[in-house]
Amino acid sequence: MIATILIHCPDQPGIIHSVTGFIHKRGGNVVYLDQHVEKEDRVFFMRLQADFRQDTWEETTFREAFGKGPATTYAMEWRLYLEDRSRMALFVSKYNHCLYDLLSRYEAGELNATIPFILSNHPDCEPIARQFDIPYYCVPVTPESREKAEARQLELLREHQVDCIVLARYMQIIGPSLIAAYPNRILNIHHSFLPAFAGAKPYHAAFARGVKIIGATSHYVTEELDEGPIIAQDVTPVSHMHTVSDFIAKGRDLEKIVLARAVQLHLHRKTLVYNNKTVIFA
Repeated sequence: MIATILIHCPDQPGIIHSVTGFIHKRGGNVVYLDQHVEKEDRVFFMRLQADFRQDTWEETTFREAFGKGPATTYAMEWRLYLEDRSRMALFVSKYNHCLYDLLSRYEAGELNATIPFILSNHPDCEPIARQFDIPYYCVPVTPESREKAEARQLELLREHQVDCIVLARYMQIIGPSLIAAYPNRILNIHHSFLPAFAGAKPYHAAFARGVKIIGATSHYVTEELDEGPIIAQDVTPVSHMHTVSDFIAKGRDLEKIVLARAVQLHLHRKTLVYNNKTVIFA
């Protein structure tokens, strides 16, 4: 049985020795360890995985002992994850390229998750959900119904015991109650240009400006629109030889790749958020 521990705390000598010694005394074998020190703030970050025999493992006892031991000694903020598959809901509007990509990876067994349902504010993607045999809920959102829609979303998320949400090009602002219920567990994808272009047709605007690079950014959702901690980014070059259609195609390819990369990092517990930034472990 593999246990994964994510830790951050004030940096000081002895942290790694204390944690690994604690695990060794309880019959665990450390199979992975990665650490980072933010020198300016003197903050220590660590991701550790340990293998325990079933006859030496008891979760409640481990949590209590670790909490009273190393966690208290070093003033740690820490999370423990076991070998379980996250329950991941997908939200989508009309653009289906990210949805198809994630579902294809899911069907191929590439994602350490189960997908209990897909939610949309439009009916357009329901045939895709049927194709992959996943329940589909259409919850329309208007300025007048936004509060009611979010209540329905929360109801579905709780009913299906969802752990995290992926916005696979869901073109609605996520409300504060949903963000509060899933802090650093809602992943989004959006185009990111240098310079950035807002509005309904960013690729057209980028083409008109003659940009030389287009990109995509995946981040956790916060109440500050598109300002959450960044998980993954990538760019690709473009030139005067490319058309608007080329820009759109290249952009969508990047969106798929970057979102999938962010989802994988999140599902494998390789992200740790601190001060609106992420530490991404190898």
